[in-house]
Amino acid sequence: MPPTRPSPLRHLPNALTALRMLLVIPLVWLIRDRRYDAAVIVALIAGFTDALDGWLAKHFDWQSWIGGIIDPIADKLMLIGCFVSLGLVGAHPEWLTWLVVGRDVLIVAGAIAYHAFVGRISGEPTLLSKINTCVQIVYVLLQLVHLTTWFELPPAAMTFAIYVTAAITIVSGLQYVAIWSAKALRIRARERTQ
Repeated sequence: MPPTRPSPLRHLPNALTALRMLLVIPLVWLIRDRRYDAAVIVALIAGFTDALDGWLAKHFDWQSWIGGIIDPIADKLMLIGCFVSLGLVGAHPEWLTWLVVGRDVLIVAGAIAYHAFVGRISGEPTLLSKINTCVQIVYVLLQLVHLTTWFELPPAAMTFAIYVTAAITIVSGLQYVAIWSAKALRIRARERTQ
């Protein structure tokens, strides 16, 4: 019996992830131009492609190494683009943009340092990091809906969303620093005893 050929559709999840990366450009442009109604639609399309590519990859076993790399990059590009552009139009305090971007810069710099001085790093996100991503996505969607002509959310609700997002961003960033610092210290201690 001849071996079964892999489906040409197995690359569809990665294609959807690439589309999500491309959607960052119009989304940021729409926010910058204060066309929030259209920005919400683009954000929802991006969210749908994210859910669909994950479902396809798991359901049909179309997961790949490259997909595992580019999927979180697409999420981060989308979130950073949204936080920066929302900050530029004054939708939220500037410090929130710096906090979100700074956390990701800190994590990437730490990963590079760990890889260079300690060893290979595995990119498994923690549960808290997944919660952080979810909270940031919900915040961006709330902020975009709040800015549309559809309806305005109460200012107290938006203030609460800002501080919840800030708190989870700080705590998840500190968790990464603690986890990877502890791993590095354990590895160095083991190397000294050998």
